Amino acid sequence: MKLSSTLTVSVALAVASAQQTIWGQCGGQGWTGPTTCIAGAYCFYSNPWYSQCLAGAATTSTAATSASKASTLSTVKTPTASSIKATTSSIKPSTTTSSKPSTTSSAPSTGTSGITSFAKTNGLLFNINGKETYFMGTNTYWIGFLTNNADVDLVMTHLAATGLKVLRVWGFNDVTSIPGSGTVWFQSFISGSSPTINTGANGLERLDYVVQSAEAHGISLIINFVNNWTDYGGMQAYCTYYDITITDWYTSVVAQAQYQIYIAAVVSRYKTSTAIFAWELANEPRCSGCDVSVINTWATTTSAYIKSLDANHMVTMGDEGFGLSTLSDGSYPFQLSAGGYNWTQNLMIPDIDFGTYHLYPSSWGVADSWGPLWIQAHAEAAAAIGKPVIMEEYGSLTLTDEAPWQAEVLDTETAGDMYWQYGDDLSTGETANDGYAIYYGSATYTTLVADHAAAMNAKTV
Repeated sequence: MKLSSTLTVSVALAVASAQQTIWGQCGGQGWTGPTTCIAGAYCFYSNPWYSQCLAGAATTSTAATSASKASTLSTVKTPTASSIKATTSSIKPSTTTSSKPSTTSSAPSTGTSGITSFAKTNGLLFNINGKETYFMGTNTYWIGFLTNNADVDLVMTHLAATGLKVLRVWGFNDVTSIPGSGTVWFQSFISGSSPTINTGANGLERLDYVVQSAEAHGISLIINFVNNWTDYGGMQAYCTYYDITITDWYTSVVAQAQYQIYIAAVVSRYKTSTAIFAWELANEPRCSGCDVSVINTWATTTSAYIKSLDANHMVTMGDEGFGLSTLSDGSYPFQLSAGGYNWTQNLMIPDIDFGTYHLYPSSWGVADSWGPLWIQAHAEAAAAIGKPVIMEEYGSLTLTDEAPWQAEVLDTETAGDMYWQYGDDLSTGETANDGYAIYYGSATYTTLVADHAAAMNAKTV
């Protein structure tokens, strides 16, 4: 979804404390953080890897069990300078920076989670945690930019309680000037300096905690690497630095080399984590005026590169689903010119494991009632190829109009749907609302999220 740069989440550094706040982690294998909770809360033992502060009073046995199992999760290796440089010899090497470690986060454990196996495709469905299933999920682009671990855990707790299985998050946060203290950023493109990947406490350690919390709560993550839009830097940050256009980005040797360096830095942190559902090439890639071969070549090259780094996880595009001939009514979204690519052709790329598409009729000049056609078309096209498909983002400014879309998902071989976007009330207030947010606990959340999630989970395989 294209976001306005004003739709950022207000975040603040959590204050280090000897006691953990409600929803925060208070124990687990290797945990070295607080093992007691603030007044009015107790440390609840969930499993050997995770205990959490919950409101109320505990029995003596529960509290004692939780405290006895408190330990810290291991830190994941980041790429060495030599391994990063090896990716390319045509640009200045990427460097990394480490800020003072945060007292409120730990790097995720790898392969030790509530999810015991890697997600994979099985025909037109997915196998998630050893079970073939349909699913509902959602998007929280902002969760990796939060600085309060308790807020991250709160979201994960609510997702799990709702029955949502997959969460899509931004794995990028590019800047063209270093922001002030307390603001999260992942990669910088500053004129006169080499591109820098921030692995510190206000950098990728924040994404580390998202993965850690997802592991603990049994949530699978889709993580992408760059944005087509300018929010959080995106392709434009590369283009400004290398003095190229957006359409050049897909074929620029220097831009693609740095893009792959960044991919390697992120993938290396989580390649053994079973909490990763899939890696995603980009958020809504488009190449205006380009031949469809441009994006197809880029996607073929990049997906093969990711698979060379990590054979454990799936790879997908993250596109809007444009350029589809199946059931086409000739409207704008079906046209090749809408995104500069052929959706069916891209889904046939060997290292693209499943298809994605988005649905925003109000942004595309069609009515909300047109949505079921878009859903049916992608389900049929994916079935003909033999790969699963996810309606990865969808939203109507009239939220109730989404109900017929969800009914169509249930009536077709659509493996999963993920609404845009999840909303919640955090320590900093309500999360961002671009008109599409559905907030946890609201009546709309019950009907469009909780009820639909239950229906997807119960759908016969």
